[in-house]
Amino acid sequence: MKKAILLLLLIISNFIQAQNEFETNFNDTNRPSSKSFYVTFTDDKGNLDSIPVIIIKGKNTGPVFTMVSGVHGYEYPPIIAAQELLNEFDTSKLTGTIIMLPMANPSAFFGRTPFVNPKDDINLNRTFPGYKSGSITERIADFITNEIIAKTDVFLDIHGGDANEDLLPFACYYNNTDNPKETAMAKKLAEASGFSYIVSYPYTLKKTEPAKYAFKQAVQDDKIALSLESGKLGQVQNEAVDLIKMGVYNMLSEMNMYNSEKTSATSFKSITEQSYLKSEYQGIFISNFEAGDTVTAGEIVGQIQDIFGTPLTVLKAPNSGIILYKIGTPPVNKDETVMCIGYGIK
Repeated sequence: MKKAILLLLLIISNFIQAQNEFETNFNDTNRPSSKSFYVTFTDDKGNLDSIPVIIIKGKNTGPVFTMVSGVHGYEYPPIIAAQELLNEFDTSKLTGTIIMLPMANPSAFFGRTPFVNPKDDINLNRTFPGYKSGSITERIADFITNEIIAKTDVFLDIHGGDANEDLLPFACYYNNTDNPKETAMAKKLAEASGFSYIVSYPYTLKKTEPAKYAFKQAVQDDKIALSLESGKLGQVQNEAVDLIKMGVYNMLSEMNMYNSEKTSATSFKSITEQSYLKSEYQGIFISNFEAGDTVTAGEIVGQIQDIFGTPLTVLKAPNSGIILYKIGTPPVNKDETVMCIGYGIK
């Protein structure tokens, strides 16, 4: 009993210390400045994780812009883009504050684990708002929700195709009609990003429902929030890294936070609807299509085979549109999304 109480006190002490370190650095009035530090988490199973945090302050006060990458540790282009941005940002050109979490799930990154934190087998991007007394991943989500998002004006969640995902680069936001002002600004920033495709998702969550996803939690908390998707198949594509960096600089320029030359695509396409193809079987997914290909309603876009090569089913496009992302490797599990098709293109 005494040992359990001491362990509990240690966990509480570590959480308070991490929380206080972030608070101290965030509230420091010294400008301009750049501070890098770790926030450490432990849970009651003895798991430990330390996530890097950078707080960059310009000479003058202004909005708080947060960018998070590495929620999924196998999505490498966002993590590399964050590393490069960290070394490029010039505080003399900055107004306001940038909070960076360049690697929100370090155990997944160093463990080379798609989707989940290997220490508790939980997907961080299905865990928000988190739980202060939960597992290691739940505690990280709680910190991001109650410390990072709470202090943020604009929350940018940067993702890419995980180890098995082929993906078309796009910027996206939730069409939250309950918060028209914040939604309009998220749309404006997405359109200013320079990405060629802008995707809007429907938003139907009630305030009492868990958001699950990082930037959806920010929307749930009445923040301006959006996401960039760039990169695929667990690889570092230089063009994907450069696209993310361009998007960040363009957004900061749009907000008059950073003095940089704004670059953007000559035009962009808005995608307002999505349909999802799911597998009814565990097996091998075969498809000659790639992300970015256009498809016609009813067109066969793939098939599922068993391990002996026997066809189990064919998959047909439910709508005409463009493939936003799809499974790019053979394994597929029952009820898994194998393809997302964007339509309602304007």
